Amino acid sequence: MNDSILVERSDNVATVILSNPAKLNALTLNMWQSLGDAFISLSDEPDVRCVVLRGQGDQAFAAGADVEEFTRVRAGTEQARHYADTAHRAMRSIAECRHPTIAAIKGACVGGGLEIASNCDLRLSARSSRFGVPVKRLGLVMSYSDLHGLLTLAGRAGALEILLEGRIFDAEEALQKGLLTRVIDDVEFETDVARAVERVVSGAPLVARWHKKFINRLTPKPELTEQELAECYACFDTEDYKIGYQAFLDKTRAEFIGQ
Repeated sequence: MNDSILVERSDNVATVILSNPAKLNALTLNMWQSLGDAFISLSDEPDVRCVVLRGQGDQAFAAGADVEEFTRVRAGTEQARHYADTAHRAMRSIAECRHPTIAAIKGACVGGGLEIASNCDLRLSARSSRFGVPVKRLGLVMSYSDLHGLLTLAGRAGALEILLEGRIFDAEEALQKGLLTRVIDDVEFETDVARAVERVVSGAPLVARWHKKFINRLTPKPELTEQELAECYACFDTEDYKIGYQAFLDKTRAEFIGQ
């Protein structure tokens, strides 16, 4: 299959690769499922000391979800919620992985790709990478679960700017907004990522796991009602979503009507 999640191991380091290079590593529903499976499995492996998450090739970390399959897997609120449950499981498995996680970002990191990276512990980016969440162009919203990582990193003002403007910005601006741990020149990227991994794995693994547990405990998520959760998927029944989706397929600018 062209779309898959690959897992490679080298000693006590696991590398998870988002692989759909023909579509800039956009995630299909099957990839979301496999991504969650991979992190849940790795979290249970006591010998792992660090998990690196990256995209296949140099063009993209991940360009979000595979929009072209939406008519099959996100047609209406019920399908959309099932899809979201699978994606949220994957992101939750990354956030709750007991081992330190590093997002090695090179190329496009937008939409769901940025959401995935936001759930990693460290985010190292090549200087040429690009970021953003342009879902407004599709008439879509980020759900509460999707927003948590972005809001935690960028804060209220930064998250609103990213979502309301929907523009794509460079790595330096992403660093300024708090989305990245650091930016690395492209020619030094692989070397610096390897050094970061070595620094992580050289520490006491139990201490790393405790630190993650303690910080997660001090970063609570709000309790949401069923009505609030359901509202996240109402956009899939709107005319604006139909307009935005067709404009995406036609590669034209959507003219939204607010219905």
